[in-house]
Amino acid sequence: MPGTMSFPLPRRWKRFHLEVPVRLVLHRPAFASSITGRGTELNEGGMSIFAGIELRLGDQVAVEFTPPHGEAPLRLWAVVRNRAGYYYGLEFLAENDGERGQVERFRSVLRGASGQSEQQN
Repeated sequence: MPGTMSFPLPRRWKRFHLEVPVRLVLHRPAFASSITGRGTELNEGGMSIFAGIELRLGDQVAVEFTPPHGEAPLRLWAVVRNRAGYYYGLEFLAENDGERGQVERFRSVLRGASGQSEQQN
């Protein structure tokens, strides 16, 4: 419709702007590689990272990092959802009970850091 403005959908989770070291592990049929990078933003559903590696949309990687206010490092599977140069947007995956537990532990840490109750999304 002419004259109709559209606005982006609100984000599901609060975004945290920070710098956190990350390690990415990429598994491809012919090889596996590991590289260090920097997480630049975090939220309950994923993170933005900078890493000097060529990743494609849809690539699955293991990302290891210690979240802010976290006690232990996390290793979560993620999929590359967007890319701008060597900046990547990753969405966390949880394909089994162990991974779902890790993602939920991470979400609890972020909720505590943001002052959200456990009931909020």
